[in-house]
Amino acid sequence: MFNFNGELLHKNTDFLNENNRGVQLGDAVFEELRVINGDVIFLEDHYLRLMSSMRILRMEIPMNFTMEFMEEEILKLISEDGLRETKQIKFTVYRNTSDNNFSKSDNSISYFITSTTLINPFFVLDDKAYEVELFKDFYKNSSMLSNLDTNNKILNVVGSIYAQENDYQDCLLLNERKQVIEALNGNVFIVKGNQVKTPPITDGCVNSVIRKKIIDIVSKLNEVEFLEESLSPFELQKADELFIANNVNGLVSITKYRKKDFVNTTAKSLIGKLNAAARMSVSKSV
Repeated sequence: MFNFNGELLHKNTDFLNENNRGVQLGDAVFEELRVINGDVIFLEDHYLRLMSSMRILRMEIPMNFTMEFMEEEILKLISEDGLRETKQIKFTVYRNTSDNNFSKSDNSISYFITSTTLINPFFVLDDKAYEVELFKDFYKNSSMLSNLDTNNKILNVVGSIYAQENDYQDCLLLNERKQVIEALNGNVFIVKGNQVKTPPITDGCVNSVIRKKIIDIVSKLNEVEFLEESLSPFELQKADELFIANNVNGLVSITKYRKKDFVNTTAKSLIGKLNAAARMSVSKSV
């Protein structure tokens, strides 16, 4: 099942037409969330990010589109599949129109919500090999639009095909200044000694909720110096550790970049703290 404007429909039901702006123009934004035992993890952060994204894209936000409404619509879908299961949720909002001409729009919105069952209720750090390489065919612009999760992911699609063709698990994206900004599948962090560093959102990385949570956690550690600075490709091979943060896996340790192998010590210490923050977000909302 999936939720379309509050109505539960069976998967593969036709509900979009040929004029849909999300399909024709990429005029849609989404938020990915995790639901555990009927509790939406980091709900407030995801809601505020979705509202911010819609405002940046000048979408009309309905008066009833509150955080409670967002939660109710998600749980309406989850209740059909079973509240005890762990779910990955994708909440997509697109602009309505009867014309796919980009210059004509009424700015009103529709939404649909889909779910995927996850095996692990909380974030688990996998020890499997995860090799990455730079993707240099195309660059991502360092603008505010690059901070959003829109359904225009053609760069990620082409980059993923490049990774598959060359037996990499992921690729690192560059902006127009050839700075490393993120991975195809999430935000990138590097560890060198007692420093943890990630690119600033002004460089063009996605401003994800998980990125924010990792920054909050690392910034409070006395033994660690956190830096939010531009990242040069030359720094990668000098690092002790590289890891990716995303809303599905939590943290993914990069094990190899070119001839350099990496440890996952910091990621191991952070995954437990991230799960604790997830549990705390649920207890605060109760």
